[in-house]
Amino acid sequence: MVLKMSPTVEEIAELGTYLLAEGPHWDDETQSLYFVDIVGRSVNKYVPSTKKHTQLKFDKNPSFIIPVKGYSDRFIVSLNKDITLLTWDGVSSAPTKMETIATFDNTPEKSENRLNDGKADPLGNLWAGTMNMGSDHTTGTLVQGTLSSLSNKEVKEHVSNVCISNGLAWSKDSKKFYYIDSAVRRVDQFDFDAKNLTLSNRQPLFTFEKHGIAGSPDGQTIDAEGNLWVAACQGDKVLKIDTKTPETLLGSVEIPDHQVTSVCIGGPELNVLYVTTANLKLPGADETKPIKGAIYKVTGLGMKGLPGDRVKL
Repeated sequence: MVLKMSPTVEEIAELGTYLLAEGPHWDDETQSLYFVDIVGRSVNKYVPSTKKHTQLKFDKNPSFIIPVKGYSDRFIVSLNKDITLLTWDGVSSAPTKMETIATFDNTPEKSENRLNDGKADPLGNLWAGTMNMGSDHTTGTLVQGTLSSLSNKEVKEHVSNVCISNGLAWSKDSKKFYYIDSAVRRVDQFDFDAKNLTLSNRQPLFTFEKHGIAGSPDGQTIDAEGNLWVAACQGDKVLKIDTKTPETLLGSVEIPDHQVTSVCIGGPELNVLYVTTANLKLPGADETKPIKGAIYKVTGLGMKGLPGDRVKL
């Protein structure tokens, strides 16, 4: 049964718009929202309590930013295929220091790949996926991407033949890992072995086609009850999916922006859904729909999130 939700969806006007806003991360320690503009090559910090917005510009494509555990001024940022340790006070327009600590898909045949979605698991290991720069979620071509982890400075590949690596989330007990390859138009689940850092038993959890849902799954997050919130890019909505029963849609939130790219849960009570979108017209876009690239906050959902995990170095 799909429940009807009556949330309040608000555009955060002071943040403006972005070509390809992605990778939202709520940092509970500083009560800040971090996100990137992949095509606009910027990393952004927003403090809702003061409405203060700061930005860093790069000469490469960032796809996520995650704070480092135990530090107030260190972050992990992806730049093309590199994992970069960024020292930044969160206020200045330039970082204090940048250091490349790892490179994903570091082979000649994957020279056109770049990092896409990435998150820290509950133990602080970084997981990130890649995609070929020419990949198209509407055709599923150029399946040269991977999903890998970074732990103790070692990059370990877990999934290959990926078109567009997206959406990462872990269950509260760290026994399940949820993952999206956007071109497959499906959310999958794995058994997650936290001790050995391995994935196994891949199974479909939710298939867009079976539910007649437009667009493709993009970024996702998980709430305290174990429900996934999945961005439907070119579907104008965020889906609430049950992880206990496969192919169960619990509800959806309409977003006034066609290309919904990712979500995270934040706010002082961890009950606000932050939503990123894209202004760049991606392949398959319906140009009759609003394509703004704004950032939104959704309240009144009656849910509670989990604190975002920081990377442990």
